Amino acid sequence: MRVGLMADSHDRLPAIAEIVKQMQAAGVSMLIHAGDYCAPFSLRPIEEASMSLAGVFGKNDGDTQGLLAKASAGFGAELFESPHSFEVGGQRILVVHDIGEVQPRSIEGHSIVVHGCTHQQEMKHRGDTLIVNPGEACGWLYGTPKAAIIDLNDKTVEFISLDPAHWTT
Repeated sequence: MRVGLMADSHDRLPAIAEIVKQMQAAGVSMLIHAGDYCAPFSLRPIEEASMSLAGVFGKNDGDTQGLLAKASAGFGAELFESPHSFEVGGQRILVVHDIGEVQPRSIEGHSIVVHGCTHQQEMKHRGDTLIVNPGEACGWLYGTPKAAIIDLNDKTVEFISLDPAHWTT
């Protein structure tokens, strides 16, 4: 099962839409988002793609009630306070916005940890746990919108970077 990973989308609709489009083309039907959508309208490209969503709130999600209302409007989205643990595709996954806010022992027992907050793509292992930051989907800080796709069968990660010359700002 291939799952999209996104974080720090910060309302940048064209980038979110293009990332979702590329994920769909790669066979992704579910997205895990590690927070900082910012506004409810940021969920629109995910909803329009009929992609299911599991995510947590970030530090810049001011309208959590609006995000919850949009997510519960029937397109297969669930949003939770960070951190949130769940199982999908036989993998125990922890989603957290700021990984610095969880104790190292909270990571134990999870095969995958997805986080955001730093806006930088990163992948590392802590024992048998794969820890992934898909990078900033918005591209506001580092200039290039980024995300990732993970294959839950073998825990391989493919990083996505949008070429700014080929998408609208």
